Amino acid sequence: MMIMKRLICIIIMCLTVFTIAHSQETYPRLKTVAELGYLGVLSHKIQFSKDGTYFPYHEEGGQDVLFATSRFSLELDLDSKSTLIFLYQPLLIETREILEDDLIVNGLVFPMGTPVKFTYGFPFYRLSYLRELLAANDDWDLGVGFSLQIRNATISFESLDGELFRTERDVGPVPVLKIRVARYFSDKYWVALEGDGIYAPISYLNGSNEEITGAILDASLRMGITLTEPAKAFFNLRYLGGGAVGTSEDDQGPGDGYVKNWLHFLTATVGFSFEI
Repeated sequence: MMIMKRLICIIIMCLTVFTIAHSQETYPRLKTVAELGYLGVLSHKIQFSKDGTYFPYHEEGGQDVLFATSRFSLELDLDSKSTLIFLYQPLLIETREILEDDLIVNGLVFPMGTPVKFTYGFPFYRLSYLRELLAANDDWDLGVGFSLQIRNATISFESLDGELFRTERDVGPVPVLKIRVARYFSDKYWVALEGDGIYAPISYLNGSNEEITGAILDASLRMGITLTEPAKAFFNLRYLGGGAVGTSEDDQGPGDGYVKNWLHFLTATVGFSFEI
């Protein structure tokens, strides 16, 4: 009985310390966020070389179904106004389809009727900084800032007999503008809008002579509920779009370095966040 009473006292003391620690504005504070759900392709077209096919993945490349998707991030509140965010977005879509027409990729012809494996891998890493403009407001949050995104692309076309193959790979930085707005209806319910986006000549951004124009927009609507003070759950609708068009002078071939790639994806996910 005495042991049980001591154990209960220890538990009460631990819960009291935990509650006090989380009721105070202590910094830095770390939050982990994870999302799981499905991705649907609204439109997705790609072309390699100026004489290549502008190929519609969503119509002829097997991207007319739903794909599993996930998303993970860490958010570090440095103080009441400054937040650092590290995001990892895996993105790999692999499909197989029989070609309805000839497909030309960097000078290589995949004849009509060829069974082809399509690999579109475009995972990215993003580091963001947000500056809160309404830190003293209990009902609203408004943060603005910027992000640096690293793309890590692998795009491949392979006939199932292994005779025909083309692949393009690319790694590079993309600077992005960021905004986040949240509305708190009570201590339990909230809605948030968030966007990362830019449209600009890539040559202007990286100082090269490549005449390539690129764009990205990652915009979401999130509806959340606080389960218990450190833990929250939410439902998220997200538009993920962008691409690039132009000719790279550094391309080693085959092909002439021209690329045209535009995508429009929609995701629906459920997620959880936990503040440490």
